[in-house]
Amino acid sequence: MTARLADIAAQAGVSEATVSRVLNGKPGVSATTRQSVLAALDVLGYERPVRLRQRSAGLVGLITPELENPIFPAFAQVIGQALTRQGYTPVLATQTPGGSTEDELTEMLVDRGVAGIIFVSGLHADTSADMQRYEQLRGQGVPFVLINGFSDKVRAPFISPDDRAAVDLAVTHLSALGHRRIGLALGPQRFVPVQRKIEGFVRSMQERLQIGPAEAEPFIQHSLYTLEGGQAAASALIERGATAIVCASDMMALGAIRAARQRGLDVPREISVVGFDDSPLIAFTDPPLTTIRQPVTAMGQAAVRALLEEIGGTPAPHSEFVFHPELVVRGSTASAPKPARIPKPLRAH
Repeated sequence: MTARLADIAAQAGVSEATVSRVLNGKPGVSATTRQSVLAALDVLGYERPVRLRQRSAGLVGLITPELENPIFPAFAQVIGQALTRQGYTPVLATQTPGGSTEDELTEMLVDRGVAGIIFVSGLHADTSADMQRYEQLRGQGVPFVLINGFSDKVRAPFISPDDRAAVDLAVTHLSALGHRRIGLALGPQRFVPVQRKIEGFVRSMQERLQIGPAEAEPFIQHSLYTLEGGQAAASALIERGATAIVCASDMMALGAIRAARQRGLDVPREISVVGFDDSPLIAFTDPPLTTIRQPVTAMGQAAVRALLEEIGGTPAPHSEFVFHPELVVRGSTASAPKPARIPKPLRAH
């Protein structure tokens, strides 16, 4: 075994310790060096360990948290088409409540010899999650790219929309319509995109409306990224007197419209609602939803390009590629209601 390590090290032009790290799937080895060691194995006629055999099936894993939110099928379609054009076969793996976790799906894909994995809105976006799982994946020689959510603890290409700019677009639009009591409905605090949207909201309220952080804070409401979550968040914000609500997803925005209607409020005449994503069919809701368009096509294609560079042994920079969102104005926003029509906030007893 010692001689074999020495032979491989000499052939690859690296140290025996590096060869050992590669053969044992340990982290800390660049993709180029790893490729050199694997090539040396092939040249010398050694059989690669099972977990390191050529990932030649052309399979690429795509892991999404769910498919009920239409933004995730939209990403899957763009990424799938881009992979297919490059001769790869996408394998979609979706988490389900009570079903497989991200770690289990990752292990399943690695066992099937995928050439790489793209994670959409995964645990990398959760500041409370252990990022060591991604370092372990890197140690197994599996390239990966992460969409939505950034961590400086993970060495990989990240693809993100500019969440701060997105909220600024919404607040600027609503303030131009005369709104001052603008609410923000979003997901749990621990997620990076949520934290960035809050930063953008607080800064934009200060710059556009001269409303300080202390005054803006009661108009930030956390909930879940679902229709019911949006409904609950919007109910709370309406009770505090909001005349406009910026939502962190289109699904939440549909829930906000439902909450307004349950209170007999007209959208947009009495309360305006802005979504986020511009997911498919959202232009056909009643009213058609004003939303911030996440550049899904550009982001999905960039993720595939970055992953294929990693697979090809020329890693993309381990940094974040940030894409600028776009405001799409439709029928769910209008001028702020006259003061008499503003719902009065509930008084604390």
